[in-house]
Amino acid sequence: MQTPIGTGQTSQGPFANDPHRPQYHFLPPANWMNDPNGLIYWKEKYHVFYQHNPHAASWGTMHWGHAVSADLLRWTHQPIALAPTPGGPDKDGCFSGCAVDNDGVPTLIYTGVQPEVQCVATSADDMRTWQKHAGNPVLAGPPPGLAVTGFRDPCVWREGAAWLMLIGSGIQGVGGAALLYTSPDLLHWEYQHPLCIGDKDQTGPMWECPDFFPLGDKYVLLVSPIGTSAVFTFVGTYANRKFIPETQDRADLGQHFYAAKSMADGSGRRLLWGWSWEGRSEAAQRAAGWAGVLSLPRVLTLAENKTLRFTPAPELQALRGAHYSDLSAAQGDSLEILAEIAPGDAEAFGLKVRCAPDGNEETVILYDRAAQRLSVDRERSSLAPEVNRDPQGGAFALAAGENLRLHVFLDRSIVEVYANGRACLTTRIYPSRADSLGLDLFARGGSARLQSVDVWRIEPPS
Repeated sequence: MQTPIGTGQTSQGPFANDPHRPQYHFLPPANWMNDPNGLIYWKEKYHVFYQHNPHAASWGTMHWGHAVSADLLRWTHQPIALAPTPGGPDKDGCFSGCAVDNDGVPTLIYTGVQPEVQCVATSADDMRTWQKHAGNPVLAGPPPGLAVTGFRDPCVWREGAAWLMLIGSGIQGVGGAALLYTSPDLLHWEYQHPLCIGDKDQTGPMWECPDFFPLGDKYVLLVSPIGTSAVFTFVGTYANRKFIPETQDRADLGQHFYAAKSMADGSGRRLLWGWSWEGRSEAAQRAAGWAGVLSLPRVLTLAENKTLRFTPAPELQALRGAHYSDLSAAQGDSLEILAEIAPGDAEAFGLKVRCAPDGNEETVILYDRAAQRLSVDRERSSLAPEVNRDPQGGAFALAAGENLRLHVFLDRSIVEVYANGRACLTTRIYPSRADSLGLDLFARGGSARLQSVDVWRIEPPS
């Protein structure tokens, strides 16, 4: 059965009155999701696979969920693509991986666990159903003699007649690593060398979910170090199957954007999604009946200084409803906000969202000039005891004379902030009061000036 839905399908089933379930971000019909997998543009449609426990709103034996969209807004849920095979190499879970077009044959490459091995599945009916390769696993373990800290989450691409694959890994005592393999047929793989090795003290001991792709005249490597909430980005040169990083940064300054994966679409754009986990207790997740959501799709480009730039996919503008140019008149829990603020002489300034009339609940998007830091203060984001309230943020510098340009998406419990096109910050909030819907500006230690503001109510796709 295929179920056409809006992005968040809040109007259906037991979640119709859930004040925290996102309305226009992608999430499954129910239960648990984590990493985006197998992102592919196929026959003029976007396909998103994802790590999924279809049985509970908690992490469990991993399946691959699947949904398809023609416009990045309206998604149709497909049958489960991959489920563990009893007695097979993926008996304990179908972990993360990728999708490729093998001369017209859609092919998934993914990790089976305990032990970690790499497997292949193909589809003969336009990705409605999948058949696992009879000879799985196609890669039974890491290179002999290499002491690794993990071996999973393949990223595969084609160069001429050869297939190349990165495996997320780590070298004991050294740091995270992306291991490079080659194959003539996606079934027989030969180890080459580490494409990139990190420093365990800077980028963690093991890298999950590597993603590697060309962008402009450079190449980009994304990795998610296990045990962190970060996605690191490396931009550099790639030739003769060697990658030399030139810049290192974070894809998101929050703590709710992880396992990021990208795809190239029919127009050549590079689109990026990340998994946004919950910011409340497991008991609250189980009671809600769902956990996990994907970020909005972000368009990646390369700046002149060879760092990444992030913009929300322009298709999202089709969701704009009523427009406001006065913050005091705009209220809601599903909004898009564009605000430009001149710093003036303020020490700190920014935007408050989801404000209760008496200020007992509010979430503060803050720029600190002295610290050159963009953050979200969640101390009063909720009165509920099961909610995390720690501040989130990171280094972000405005140039002399540069205004702060905020592009904010509110979708009930998820907040995505774009700042000046070169930084993102994703976090989760769970206001407990039904009247925590207001917007406001603030400045401390001086005054700042609002240059312009536009607010739209977001209408969930139907």
